[in-house]
Amino acid sequence: MELTDAVAIVTGASSGIGACVARQLTAKGCHVVVNYSRNAAGAQQTAAACENHAGRTFIQQADVTEDADCQTLVEAAVAHFGRLDILINNAGITKFCAHQDLAGLSKQDFLDIYAVNLVGVFQMTRAAESALRRQPVAHIVNMASIAGITGIGSSMAYAASKGALVTMTLSLARVLGPQIRVNAICPGFVQGEWLKKGLGDEVYASVYNQYAEIAPLKDTATTERVAQTLAALVGGADWTTGETLIVDGGAHLHTAPLRR
Repeated sequence: MELTDAVAIVTGASSGIGACVARQLTAKGCHVVVNYSRNAAGAQQTAAACENHAGRTFIQQADVTEDADCQTLVEAAVAHFGRLDILINNAGITKFCAHQDLAGLSKQDFLDIYAVNLVGVFQMTRAAESALRRQPVAHIVNMASIAGITGIGSSMAYAASKGALVTMTLSLARVLGPQIRVNAICPGFVQGEWLKKGLGDEVYASVYNQYAEIAPLKDTATTERVAQTLAALVGGADWTTGETLIVDGGAHLHTAPLRR
């Protein structure tokens, strides 16, 4: 897809990976709807960081757990830019909880996490389908996680939600062609404040060192590295759908030696 003058919605674009994706896409000439749920100041900062880029931005509040908000977000994008080519389902939440602490997760924790990480993605996709199908080539990218493949993440509920998202990506890819390509990106350990806040500085440093050591590329992902990969996917992989792309420096390739 030619990204110049294409139009993308990026959910959860007020910080982290979503903000980096908005910057990457506008730098390539794509116009971006910067979505946020509660962090209006962060959305303004994202839009300001894109001001000198070729692509333009438009800020729209929406909570992806609310179906009406998803419909409004898509309608606002089309009304403002006249079309929709790309949907980046990036909004996500977690609860940090050690996997062995089964009592640390409640039914409501699972429902809250699934509401954003899975149901929200479905609702956004359903809302955007008609607009995306008007283009000969359109892309949906779901921000999953290596946790959805390995079962290791910030919590068991989070890992389960991302595993379900990987599965739903396959289902959507089957039914949304030929106009719409649907793929998932699975970042591994991502350097930044989100994990630092959730893990604490000491655990964060230890986990980072472990993953950097086993990764063939000897480092872990950053928000910029994930955003670069996503931009390359929507900008140059029109014949790819139903794929799950891991971005972790190859850490997932590590296997422990067999014991005798």
